[in-house]
Amino acid sequence: MLTPPGLKGKQYRITGTTYPRLARPNTRRRRIVQSVTGVVVLAVLGWGTFQLVDVFGGGHKKTAAAGCTRTTTAAGSAGGTAAGSADKASGAASAAPSGSAPVSAAPVAAAFAALVPGAIPKPAAVTVNVYNATNRPGLAGQTAAELKKRGFTIGKIGNAPAALENKVPGSAQITGGKAGAAMMTVLGTEVTGSHPVTDKRNDTTVDLVLGNGFSALATPAQAAKAVTLASRPSPSASAAHC
Repeated sequence: MLTPPGLKGKQYRITGTTYPRLARPNTRRRRIVQSVTGVVVLAVLGWGTFQLVDVFGGGHKKTAAAGCTRTTTAAGSAGGTAAGSADKASGAASAAPSGSAPVSAAPVAAAFAALVPGAIPKPAAVTVNVYNATNRPGLAGQTAAELKKRGFTIGKIGNAPAALENKVPGSAQITGGKAGAAMMTVLGTEVTGSHPVTDKRNDTTVDLVLGNGFSALATPAQAAKAVTLASRPSPSASAAHC
């Protein structure tokens, strides 16, 4: 029997043929944990030091300024694009009434300017006969009601003669005699795409024959502009006098 040093043989005895294991405690795991912890601590300290240097060295201000510049530029670009889109939309809205194609007053004025013998009369002095040359029911009545709201005097309302059914070019045909040339001009400013036709009648009544290209009357603002253009001398005529 073997008795380990320091033990009193009288009190403790080891029996058997195997020696007891008296090695030092296993410190390998502890060393690994300590190494990993040290690396983490060093990494945190290094990152904190870099942040402090960056803040006190002015790098943070430069980054923030660059970010503000990019934000301001993007906002300005977006604002400019939105403003440009809004201006375009506003221009399109002012140029065309709801449910109709864009209206230009110049062609209307040019088409009827040659018919004006003198001052352009007021709508109340114009008697209009409204005829429907399309297959859309009620078109003549609806248009006549709108013209009446704008001050025109309404005469006859009905379907166009068979010779004109679905054969009117453009939006409408405005027919009148030489005595009603000024009346034709006033009515022509209300209907975009219309064209004048002169017949042999002696009175000043005017016929409005609606074609398949008609969708709606011009807005009052567009009609007023067309009247103004029709009452002015053409630029080509003025240039010829020079």
